[in-house]
Amino acid sequence: MLPSAACSSMANLAFSPLTPRHASVRMKGVALRGRGRKVASYALTPCADLDLDIEFKQLGSSNLRVSEVCLGTMTWGCQNTEAEAHAQLSFARDCGVNFLDTAELYPIMPDSKTQGRTSEYIGNWLKAQPRDKVIVASKVAGRADGRMTWIPANRTSPPAPLSDGPRVDASNIKAAVEGELRRLNTDYIDLMQIHWPDRYVPKFGESQYCVESERTEASTTSFQEQVEAMGALIQQGKVRHWGLSNETSFGVMRFCSAADAQGVPRPITVQNHFSLLNRTFESELAETCAPAHCDLGLLPWSALSGGALSGKYLPGDDTNRSDQKYRFNMFPGRYQRFESARVNDAVREYSRIAESAGLTPAQLAYAYCRSRWFVPSTIVGATSLSQLRENMGAFTPAARLHPEVLAAIDAVHSYNRNPALSD
Repeated sequence: MLPSAACSSMANLAFSPLTPRHASVRMKGVALRGRGRKVASYALTPCADLDLDIEFKQLGSSNLRVSEVCLGTMTWGCQNTEAEAHAQLSFARDCGVNFLDTAELYPIMPDSKTQGRTSEYIGNWLKAQPRDKVIVASKVAGRADGRMTWIPANRTSPPAPLSDGPRVDASNIKAAVEGELRRLNTDYIDLMQIHWPDRYVPKFGESQYCVESERTEASTTSFQEQVEAMGALIQQGKVRHWGLSNETSFGVMRFCSAADAQGVPRPITVQNHFSLLNRTFESELAETCAPAHCDLGLLPWSALSGGALSGKYLPGDDTNRSDQKYRFNMFPGRYQRFESARVNDAVREYSRIAESAGLTPAQLAYAYCRSRWFVPSTIVGATSLSQLRENMGAFTPAARLHPEVLAAIDAVHSYNRNPALSD
C-alpha cells in the first residue's frame, strides 16, 4: 500500500535530514518546535482524531532523526498474521512513525519454523514504501551455546545445514546482516544491533553479576573483532549505524573504546529493558550513555513489562487471566518475573495514578518512558490495532506527565523498587 498524498507530504517534512533535532509533529497540523509557526495542515486518517504530538529526535551521535515512537514487531509471525502486521505498519506510518525495530530471532517465542517471519513481513510491506522514509533497526542474535542452531542455518535461502548456535563474531555478524537484508528486501539496514553480548552478562530480569558464570577471554569474541565487523559493514554500505542491546556500562565503554581505537563510528543506541517496573538504567548506565560521555540513546524494550503494566494480568481479572490469547498464558513460565506479588502491587498503584491522570495504565507506562531525558524513542508494541491505537495515546499533549504525576510515580518506586527483577 502506497502512502496517501497527505502522508507523503508530511513525510517529506518530518523525515527530511534538515528536520530540527527536536521537531514536533501534530496530526491536526504540523508545527516545528522552536520556530513557532504552523507550516501545513492535513486531514489524516485513521489516526487524525488522536491529536498526536510526536517529536523527532537524534539517535546518539548519528544523523538519524527518528520518531519518539518506534514500532515493535516481535509478535508478527506468531501472534499476528502478515495482514495484521501490514495493518499495524500502515497505521503507524499514518501516525507519523518512521522507526521500526525487528531482529533475526523474531518472532517471539523463538522457533525454527517461524524464525525470520517478522522481517519477511516487514520486507514485503517495504516494497511499496519510499525506503528513505523508513528507519529500520534489526539485531544479530547473541551467543546461544549450542541452542537455536537453526538461526545461523536460516540466514541463507535455502537454509544451510545445522551447525553451532549463533555467536557474535565477525562471520556471524556479517551472515546475520546478509540474512536480514534478504528478508527485509532492502540494500541497507539503518541500525544493526547486537541482541545480547557474546560474553556473560546478567540479562532478561537478572541484575546481579555472578563471577562463577564468567567466560574466559579466549572463549569470547573480542570487542575489537565485533567493532571491526560492524565497521566493515558500514564501509560496504550495508549498515548505516550500529547499536547494542542488553548491555552494561562496562560493555558500552569497551565498545566505544575499541571503536575509537579502530576509527570506526561508535554505537549510537543501547536497547535495554526499562519500564516503571525496572528503572535500573537510570543509574550508572545513564551516566555512561549521556550525551557528554558515550552519547548513546536508550531504546526501551518491554515498556509494558510483557503487558503487566496494562493491568490485564492482575489477580481477580479472571477473563483476561484465562484467555489463551494473552502472552502470559501462551508462553507459561517465560514471564514469571512480571507475575510476582511485588509486581502486582506496583501495577495496582500505577493503575491508580494513571486513572487520576486521565490515562490508561498502558499509556502511563509509555508516557513515563517518553518523559526520560535519555530515551529518544520508545519501542511500542501491540497485537491488535486497537491496542496500538490506545498505546499511541501516550504521545499526545494531554499525556505529557505533570510534575505531580511524576512525583506520585517516584513515591511508588521509592518503596517498591524495580520489582520486575528476578534476583
